[in-house]
Formats: sequence, C-alpha cells, structure tokens
Amino acid sequence: MNIKLHGMYLSNYYNVVKTVLLEKGIVFEEVNQSPSQEDGYLGKSPMGKVPCLETEAGYLTETSVILEYLDDLGEGPSFYPEDRFQKAKVRELIRYLELYIELPARRLYGEVFFGKPENEVLQAEVKSMLEKGFTALYRIAKFAPYLAGDQVTYADFYAHFALSPVTRVCKKVWGWDVRRDTPAFKTLIDLLSERESVIRVQADQAADS
Repeated sequence: MNIKLHGMYLSNYYNVVKTVLLEKGIVFEEVNQSPSQEDGYLGKSPMGKVPCLETEAGYLTETSVILEYLDDLGEGPSFYPEDRFQKAKVRELIRYLELYIELPARRLYGEVFFGKPENEVLQAEVKSMLEKGFTALYRIAKFAPYLAGDQVTYADFYAHFALSPVTRVCKKVWGWDVRRDTPAFKTLIDLLSERESVIRVQADQAADS
C-alpha cells in the first residue's frame, strides 16, 4: 500500500492525520504542501486545503473523511469503540470540536497569528460562540479520562491538535485560560502528550517552526 500525506507541519489537522497514521503503524510518505489554489494541487484537493491523502485509488480530503478511510483499512488499532452508539458519540464529539469550537475561533486567527487589525465586534461574536461551544462539548464529553470514556479515540487526537490554536486565541484575546479553567481538559492534553506518536509529531512541528 502506497500512501502519501500532503500538507505541512503548521496545520493542526495535518497533524491529527499524521498522528493516527503513526498510531496505526501505517507506512506513509510526507509531501510538503501549503494550501494552494494552483490548478495542479486543486486536482488533488478541490478546495486547495490540507491535509490531502494520496492513495493508490486516488485522493481524499477533509480530516474526518480521511480518518474514516484509515479506520476502514483495518490496519493497526481502531480508535472507535465497538458499540455502535458509542462509536456515533465519538463522531458527535468530533463534530462539536470542528463546528462549534475550532471553526468559530478560526475567525480570529488572522488577528491573533497574522497581525491583522483587532475587531472588537468580531471578538465579542466569537467569544459568545466559543462559550456556547465549550459548554456544549463539556455536556457530552466524559473526561474519564478521555473524551469518550476510558479509552483513547479519534476525538482525543482531534482535541489535542485542533484545539491548540483555539486555546491560544482564548488566552491572547480575552485572557481566558481554557486549560486552567477546565482541569479535566488539561489532564487529557497531558495524557496525550505522553504518547510516542504525539511526541514525534510535536517535535517535527517544533523543528519546522
């Protein structure tokens, strides 16, 4: 099986997929690729986003779709519970992380990470959405110690990487320390940070920064 992961270390969603590939022991090649609207890359990733997974059958985009494909391959451990309902709950957690937390926070990435002018109206809108999103996430997350229970799942890898820039936004814009205010979330991140896959991915990310 020939798999190539297109993307860059700066992308947290790229790092989610990379971590899962490492956890499963799937051999893959990394291809350095920034988001691009060039025709050559749009033929692989129609929105020009990363990550993009190249397989012998063709290309796949969108992190959740890529993870479903990797799980369906049946190689290495699955990070879904066997129970169908609990499996759906993991997918639910991922959607909450994507839609109600990471996506709203993304609206402030320009001013937090790239020097765009501050917009107090936008900041207020995003804070309201994030407060609602985190509250909703905490209603369905178990933190026992992982999001879905006592076993690590795909939702945890999402949380570790996709929420990293979100917590930085919260800290810089509002002085809101998500990890301090939610000890269970800090415990989760600390646990994940001890995994060999996460250590390697973070080391690669730091070396590239």
